[in-house]
Amino acid sequence: MADNNKTIGEFLQGKSAVSIELFNYFKEVYDSIGMVELRAAKTMIGICSPHRTIAWATHFGKNFVHIVFPFRQPYHDNLCFVKIAQVPGDDKQFNHHFRMISKDDINEEVKGFMALAYFRDKV
Repeated sequence: MADNNKTIGEFLQGKSAVSIELFNYFKEVYDSIGMVELRAAKTMIGICSPHRTIAWATHFGKNFVHIVFPFRQPYHDNLCFVKIAQVPGDDKQFNHHFRMISKDDINEEVKGFMALAYFRDKV
């Protein structure tokens, strides 16, 4: 079976300089919370803690990056997620969609959710 995964460089090829800069900043902020590793898949980049994938960069637009955080419950009381959706057929995963247009979008609220995703289930 062929491996359809790309390298990070291959995945970012052809993406706008703005979206790459935003994504690099997102990773930099995550590294200040805890070291993360990037794993390119066919259509997205996984952001991984030492324990599991904690977020997915799913879309690189001309001037934004769309990132999905999978949580076990919905966190409706926030100002940072543009959409929260339960994964069909899975009562334990709620995808929280974050659209980053500016470095300033990573405020204290977003950093809190980033930390929540990173440290969840950590032993």
